[in-house]
Amino acid sequence: MRSIGTEHESTLHRELKLRYALGGGIEIERAGFVCDAQDSQGRLVEIQTGSFGPLKKKLPILTAQETVRLIHPVIVTKTIELFDTQGKLISRRKSPRKGSLWNLFDQMIYAPQLAELPNLTVEVVLLDAVERRIADGKGSWRRRGISVHDRSLERYRETIPFFGPPDYRNILPFRRGEKFSSALLAERAGIRPELARKTLYVLTAIKAVKRLRKEGQTWVYTMGNC
Repeated sequence: MRSIGTEHESTLHRELKLRYALGGGIEIERAGFVCDAQDSQGRLVEIQTGSFGPLKKKLPILTAQETVRLIHPVIVTKTIELFDTQGKLISRRKSPRKGSLWNLFDQMIYAPQLAELPNLTVEVVLLDAVERRIADGKGSWRRRGISVHDRSLERYRETIPFFGPPDYRNILPFRRGEKFSSALLAERAGIRPELARKTLYVLTAIKAVKRLRKEGQTWVYTMGNC
C-alpha cells in the first residue's frame, strides 16, 4: 500500500485536499493506492502539484473503476517571504514570474496519455500563493543557499476543467483549418517557445492537433479530429 505521508506535505497541498474533501473525506484507499480525497459526490480526488509522470500507473487503474478528479494547481502570482533561522521576516516581495493555464503542459508532457482516460477530469486551479523561504544556507545555489520551506494559498482565481482531448484543442488560439507552428503558438499565447513545443507534443500525442509536414526546420500543425 502506498501511503501519502503528511510530514513533508506543503500547506498549499493540505489546503487543497481539505477544500476538495468538503463533504467527503481525505486519504481514501482504493485498489492498493491512497488518494488525496473523495468529494461530496463520491468522486476520487488526486492533487498533483508537479509532474504527472508518477500517476501513469495509478490513474488508469482507478479510472477503470471510478470517476477521478485530477487537481493541478498553477500559481499565477507568488509572494515570496524571506525569514532568518529565528523566524524573523527579512523581506516580502512579489515574484516577477507569472504562471498561466499553459503551465499545465510543463507537467503533462511526462504522461500525455492521461488526458485520454475515461472517467478522468483534469482541473487546472489558478491561484495566488505565498512562498516561505528561510536563509539557512541549505538551499539551492541558484537561490544562494536559501531554502524553500513552504507554500500556502493566498487567493483562488478560477478552475478550468478538461474532460477529454477536445477541451485541450479548444484552448488553442487558432481557427479550424488554420496552419500553425510552435513559434506562432508561443506568440499568440504569450508563452515561452519551449512551453509551446511541449504543448504541441502533448496535443499531438492525444490527437488534439495533427502534425502535417516540415517546412525547413519547422513543423507545421493543424487542428486534430479528436
